Amino acid sequence: MKIAVCIKSVPDPDCYDKITLDPVNKTLNRAGIPAVINVADKHAIEAALQLKEEYGGSITVVSMGPPPVEQQLREALAMGADDAYLLSDRKVGGADTLATSYAVSKLIEQTGPYDIILAGNESADGATSHVPAQIAEWMGLGCICSALSIRVEDGKAIVTKKFENGTGTFRLGLPCVIAVNQRINKVRLTNMMAVLKAKKKPLTVFSAADITGLDESRVGLAGSPTQNGELHMAESTKVCTMLEGTEEEAAAMILEKIKPLLKA
Repeated sequence: MKIAVCIKSVPDPDCYDKITLDPVNKTLNRAGIPAVINVADKHAIEAALQLKEEYGGSITVVSMGPPPVEQQLREALAMGADDAYLLSDRKVGGADTLATSYAVSKLIEQTGPYDIILAGNESADGATSHVPAQIAEWMGLGCICSALSIRVEDGKAIVTKKFENGTGTFRLGLPCVIAVNQRINKVRLTNMMAVLKAKKKPLTVFSAADITGLDESRVGLAGSPTQNGELHMAESTKVCTMLEGTEEEAAAMILEKIKPLLKA
């Protein structure tokens, strides 16, 4: 069984308070913010590892982004993936979910075929949950999102899916796309030996020109129907006044300040 796992490099959630917006491009300014593998995508890698252990085969991780994303791909290789592919080109930068899913679907077609394509259900930065289903649509494949369990039987994927008020089980013909819920598993720890082995595993970087059949009008900012509108930066006009004295004196001062508001 050949399994592809789509991963995304996202800003470290622990540093979200340091992220700013570029007032000109209206995009996130991630300078100085460490990047990590999207958490939900780690659960997709773990799901792939469990499928490989059960049924045999290979695991390929694919991603799109700037050259530093190679670090996250190396981490995915250390987790147990066999090889990795990165689509890195300025032409694909600034993409919305539709343009992203189109480019990634072409990368998957270029490096496949695969029996199962896995992804995290949502990304930590965008959290739209659009991309897995859009990849399936571009490729003409069946798709299940928010998967809680996956097994393969008689050439079909048996997937239990989370709904708002319960679960449901579906059978999908292979190949198919499955987006996993973070509750599907517990991600195993990576040891130092795996990190060292990952350095020798194949990692291939493609440009847009390397992808067969890629319509460059559909990628990047130019190929994104979702465009940012007006950007207004909120300004805080609140004033902090330090109250000194005993608790009783402070309470009296607070009361004097709110009395006019109560009368209004």
